[in-house]
Amino acid sequence: MPKTNSVTKRVLKKTLLISSLIIVCSAVVVAGLTLRDMKALPENLAQLTHASVKAQLLDRTGRPLTITYQNQWNAHRLIPLHRIPSFLQEAFILAEDKRFYEHSGIDWLARLNALWQNIAALEGVRGASTLSEQVVRMIHKRPRTFWARWLEGWEARQLEANTDKATILEFYLNQVPYAAQRRGVQQAASYYFDRDVSTLNEKEMLSLAVLVRAPSHFDLNKSTTRLEGRLTILLERAAKAGLVGDIERVKASNLVVNKPKALLNVSHFASHVYANAKRQPHQIKTTLDSSYQGVAQKLLDQRLATLTTRQVANAGMIVVDHQSDEVLVWAVGASQNSKGSDYDTILVKRQPGSTLKPFVYASAMEKGWTAATMIDDSPLKEGVGQGVHAYRNYSNSYYGELPLRNALGNSLNIPAIKAAQFVGVEPLITTLNKLGIKDLDLASTDYGNGIALGNGEVSLHSLVGAYAALARQGLYRPLKTTLTQAETGRQRVFTSQVSSIISNILSDSSARALEFGHGGTLHLPVQTAVKTGTSNDYRDAWVVGYNHRYVVGVWMGNLDNESMDQVTGASGPALVLRSMFAELNRHSDTQPLALNRTLVQRDVCIDSEPVASTKCTTRSEWFRPDKVATANPKKNTLAPKKRYRLAHPIDQMLVARDPRIPNNLEALEFKLNQNQGVQKVEWYLNDKKIASTKAPTYHWPLKAGQHRVKAKVFSGLNGEATMTQSVSMSVK
Repeated sequence: MPKTNSVTKRVLKKTLLISSLIIVCSAVVVAGLTLRDMKALPENLAQLTHASVKAQLLDRTGRPLTITYQNQWNAHRLIPLHRIPSFLQEAFILAEDKRFYEHSGIDWLARLNALWQNIAALEGVRGASTLSEQVVRMIHKRPRTFWARWLEGWEARQLEANTDKATILEFYLNQVPYAAQRRGVQQAASYYFDRDVSTLNEKEMLSLAVLVRAPSHFDLNKSTTRLEGRLTILLERAAKAGLVGDIERVKASNLVVNKPKALLNVSHFASHVYANAKRQPHQIKTTLDSSYQGVAQKLLDQRLATLTTRQVANAGMIVVDHQSDEVLVWAVGASQNSKGSDYDTILVKRQPGSTLKPFVYASAMEKGWTAATMIDDSPLKEGVGQGVHAYRNYSNSYYGELPLRNALGNSLNIPAIKAAQFVGVEPLITTLNKLGIKDLDLASTDYGNGIALGNGEVSLHSLVGAYAALARQGLYRPLKTTLTQAETGRQRVFTSQVSSIISNILSDSSARALEFGHGGTLHLPVQTAVKTGTSNDYRDAWVVGYNHRYVVGVWMGNLDNESMDQVTGASGPALVLRSMFAELNRHSDTQPLALNRTLVQRDVCIDSEPVASTKCTTRSEWFRPDKVATANPKKNTLAPKKRYRLAHPIDQMLVARDPRIPNNLEALEFKLNQNQGVQKVEWYLNDKKIASTKAPTYHWPLKAGQHRVKAKVFSGLNGEATMTQSVSMSVK
């Protein structure tokens, strides 16, 4: 027996030794595998929410314009712990981790309890994850396995060793997942109750604590009764813990679900901001005004609905505070099933019609003209390329000589062409570029004088920026879309005096009476400078206006380039502009347009052929101080100097003889641009005098070849002679 006992003892010792070695080795292996599979945690939890997250756009008051639920983290609706109601904090701790402030990351007692309940139920009914472990699970996504739970526990201990409890709780309450990809109690409060978390009652806050257990199953938007059982359990626990006083009162209250209001659709504006933001913090405060944006979008959509039967499918409106350069409205409209609705109508380049005329006349005034300068409004033909273009006014009416004020006010085409001739196409395009209209990227010869009538293409954004310069008394500054955007590119384009006079003309309803009548849609209660534009074949209808503070620009048309049914700037978008100004003026003190104090007012004669008496028709006009001396009430001596040139043929003209007509009977008309003061004209072909006429025309017998034509014009009582520039032509 002693021998047997001795053997038994040796076997037991050996078995214990082997078991101990196995346990130690297993522990070492487990420890090694644990260290291997554990992942590092961020030193600062806040860094997670700001990394690789698309910036959220806010309006000027801080109201969200954009929000995405596709990010891994809630970065846009974060609230500090001190702003989260203490009741809600305690409700989550009671529901998820009642010993949160006692453990160091792992609640071993809760784990044992959970293990016992799971064994008794023969299934996993409890997980016993602490809040710290849940935070780790959010950071490190792993399959739900025993090994993952093991790692989460040790990583939670590591987290708590480096991060205080308040920071962990704040992160958890801001990032805990809910249904519909919402994260955090603030997003959940908005999603379920359309309220800030600080306004929730006790039952609503308890429901947020219950919902995290099974967000999709308990989703309040699907049913408010599914979570009643769990909610009652948590409510009773809260009462025992002294968190709830009157349990029956809380039970009796109803859970009323309110869907949050949809955000404004500012996708086009957002794309523009994102594309131009040099740096993107997690939030960008823009210049947009949500209240004005909502009104503008409604006005635009309603007007489009009204004009649908007239083939109007697309529209855009931009509103700018020209005192601060800030964009307040960026509205894009499209009718149902319209083509091209994905394009931003604020930035799309279209033909501007007559909207560039104010800049043409302002350039002419900077070069010497005044608002009283008489311009001949009569039929005009001009060379375009190798052909001839006959210009006409929109109404097909011609008014003879009339002042610049009326030429601009009535948006007459012939005087605008003559103003462009006076300024020069190249200088005019340079001026437009200085005003921010950089869309005109073709050579000046491609546009010709037709630039004054809008044969180029510009965007509504750049056009409104140019009008803002007029509103600022000739000072150009780029438009801003974010409140932190630095001012760059400031430059003076027009003098304050010229800008004031142009603004005065555009706000003068009597100046536009010939074509638009008195009053009407373009005459606003508060002094407002307004200009309309309509492109060829009614493809584009524009209106731009500005008062003492705001610039409003509206475009309507079809992005598929189809024509509208005779919709003009005055008949289409003007009503939208008028309504928008009514809204803007409701919220601000109104003032008249700025008028430079150095301007002098004088009466001038506006008869086309003034007589040397005091009986000629006069009107009061504004002048720059250096131009007052030439203002004569008996005769408007401010008419442009007579500049003789060849109206026909045009430079680089190609002429083809008609084979059906005998060569000796074919002739080409040589014609001056005007007949005022003409006494005699000498006609020259290839520097050789070929004829002399008293009339401003001559019919030249056609001859094949390359030719140069010019004329010497004798005018005035003293027989003063002026030689025109020569033009080249080819006859085949």
